[in-house]
Amino acid sequence: MTNRFLSALVLVGFLVIPAAAQVRTNGYFSLNYGQGQDQSAFSRSSFQEAQAGLVLSGEWPPRFAYALEVRSRDVTRFEIEQAWAAFRWSDTVQIKVGLYLVPFGKYNQSARPFQTRLVQAPLPVGEVFPSSWREIGLLVEGKSGFLVYSAYLGNGLAEGENLRAGQQFMDNNRDKGRGGRLGLLLSDAFEVGVSYYSGKIDAENDRGLTLKGVDLTWSDARLHLSGEYIKAEIENPAPFSRGTAEGWFALGSFDIGSLSPFVAYEKFNYEDAFHGPGFAGPLTAGLGLFDKRSLWALGIIATVHPNILLKFEYDLNKESDLELKNNVFRAQAAVHF
Repeated sequence: MTNRFLSALVLVGFLVIPAAAQVRTNGYFSLNYGQGQDQSAFSRSSFQEAQAGLVLSGEWPPRFAYALEVRSRDVTRFEIEQAWAAFRWSDTVQIKVGLYLVPFGKYNQSARPFQTRLVQAPLPVGEVFPSSWREIGLLVEGKSGFLVYSAYLGNGLAEGENLRAGQQFMDNNRDKGRGGRLGLLLSDAFEVGVSYYSGKIDAENDRGLTLKGVDLTWSDARLHLSGEYIKAEIENPAPFSRGTAEGWFALGSFDIGSLSPFVAYEKFNYEDAFHGPGFAGPLTAGLGLFDKRSLWALGIIATVHPNILLKFEYDLNKESDLELKNNVFRAQAAVHF
């Protein structure tokens, strides 16, 4: 997506949206700080990852709705996060067309700085699939009684050096990615969901990628619990065996006035002999990917204003068969309006 195309789309949005009956403008921005041990990525303390986003949304009653979200990827580059129009047949059936965040698990659709407890995304997220995974295509979703569902069809993920490099906006083969999520509302506070995705990833349309996931959220007035499990299976050409990536995280927090201490455990394992550094398609295999990590994240969130959060987090990192001094202290200021 070029800057020229993005600018044109945003301009059209500003010209057209004011004519709508119900318009909402929301935004957010954040700044991170990192200080790590000698063998971490932040051995020198640094302010980093300045983020910003703007969301324009609204309705054309009684059946139509729209959303346009622009989000920074670094301090010099903005991308479209969402751009869709929806037809609401009923609470049971809503059809979205355009660019949407993929409803795989819960975290991918709620990863903005003011929506998350953690400063850094959990290990499986952004490793088993790209961060802010988006699709161009069709999404159908709705709610009926204690069931919520999503089903989508889009261009799908592409093959790359690793799974996090799979984001694409123009299809690289004849196959379409398809998937969905089914959630069970066991109570007002408790939801369990399962997710599934399948699609071909290579340009020759031969080899597929399958993702499976389970998510859980439980929340009352003070205590909040959440977790996700994600597994990927990657078809590789002979003589390479099938690649796998698997991970999970669990997070709990407790509100004490304006403070919310939290603890999280995250684990990730990636084994793929075909991809990795140097990968250049089926004729040039990479060096392989063998990554096994886990971490404990301990922290606290201070709500200094209903629209301002300060987060402080300490990550105790551990790699399989290695003893590294790579623990990291992280902090984040997040604002939304």
